[in-house]
Amino acid sequence: MGGATQQQLHLLRILLSCRKITAQVTKPITESIIAIASTTEPEFLPQLKAKQNRFPRSHNFMDAKIAARIGEKLGLRLKELGVLNVEIDFNEELLRPVHQQKLVRPIFQNVKRAGINISGAEKLPFGG
Repeated sequence: MGGATQQQLHLLRILLSCRKITAQVTKPITESIIAIASTTEPEFLPQLKAKQNRFPRSHNFMDAKIAARIGEKLGLRLKELGVLNVEIDFNEELLRPVHQQKLVRPIFQNVKRAGINISGAEKLPFGG
């Protein structure tokens, strides 16, 4: 048998819209979700309702504070599962619009703060 095979890491994907943030980690090969954190969880509903009902109306209900909490929750869930290393799709993150990069950064920072290594994030120009 030849050289060592490179182990594929779990994939961290962040899905953003003007009304929702979802951060999920999937298994390699099967692509089944092993951990997820989202603004659809009950903890975030009061904040989102308050932002929906304010005047003047805004079409963007997410901010860096909410994104940071998503990262914190995901990091803790990964740690509970014993997953300490994940990777990102570098090209996908590189193509992300600037206004979304501002939400991704705090997610990555808080996942890292929980002790999870994010492979590929260190190469991002927006400081993942």
